[in-house]
Amino acid sequence: MNSLKYLGSLSENDPFYGYVLNHILPQLGPRGTSPNFNVFAVPASNRVYIYEETLSRTRFVGKFFGDVQGRSRKSAEDLMEREYHSLHRFRSLGFTGYPHYIARPLGFNASLNCVMVEEFCYGTPFHDFIIKAVREQDREILFQKLTALAYFLATLHNRSAIINTSVEFWKECAYFDKIMRQLTECGFLSTEESQEIYRLKDQWYEKKFMWEDRQVIVHGDVTPTNILFGDELWVIIIDVERMKLADRVFDLGRVAGELKHFFMQYTGNKNMAEPFIGHFLWEYACHFPDRQSAFASITRRIPFYMGLNLLRIARNPWIPHAYRGQLLREANKTLR
Repeated sequence: MNSLKYLGSLSENDPFYGYVLNHILPQLGPRGTSPNFNVFAVPASNRVYIYEETLSRTRFVGKFFGDVQGRSRKSAEDLMEREYHSLHRFRSLGFTGYPHYIARPLGFNASLNCVMVEEFCYGTPFHDFIIKAVREQDREILFQKLTALAYFLATLHNRSAIINTSVEFWKECAYFDKIMRQLTECGFLSTEESQEIYRLKDQWYEKKFMWEDRQVIVHGDVTPTNILFGDELWVIIIDVERMKLADRVFDLGRVAGELKHFFMQYTGNKNMAEPFIGHFLWEYACHFPDRQSAFASITRRIPFYMGLNLLRIARNPWIPHAYRGQLLREANKTLR
């Protein structure tokens, strides 16, 4: 918990305290008439806190979806309930023990600033293994964890595939357009650059193979902070608010794009990511009857989703100007 910021103790006068005492703590085991909770802030898009009962050291996570600028009350409630039910949906697919585990949802309460509570899961973030490979050249451990992640994603996608329901690729093209509008409105792309990228997107739209696979449940946000690893093949998922039906390669492209981004950012050499991306995709393909055919199908579609992810990263306001240009050029090359 080194990256967490200690905020103090949860006051017994806070309405959330009563909710925790009566509805959350009984699910986790500890008993007591007036337990004390330490509170830690977690860097996240929503207001996320870790609570720790001081006597038993039992921890749980509270995610508050209300009071976010530009977000309506109805939208906050929808997001709260969506993540709660998404966690249940994932767990219903069998992800409740080794080697694949989804955090257990414990409750939600719209009257308490739209809070959703889930169990706290221990593990090492995916991010740490990528950084270790970049800075310490510890390649083997990253290869191992990519094997585990490929196994998890293949299991998720294969268990949730919808028979006779093809990918609705137009939805990912609409998401692409949304990201492009944000890049253009922020002045990160010139009109000429934007037109070129849109032209490339339109070419992908016309490719029949982008529409032919079955829809599956995708995690939707397989970034290095949302995936935890334990020993051996343990994979623990803690954030599923962007779960949706889509092409399985949406998740694979997110992982591949993140790997390329990390190596570009920290080494300046995008090619250093290639062995890890290739290994990840080859390991994913081994979970199909015809590994070679699966690998060919995946690698044919992945440039679009990798390019999409590089554009998504480039739109973040904290990305340095020079590096943003590098990301945008790489996205352009990847989409070709």
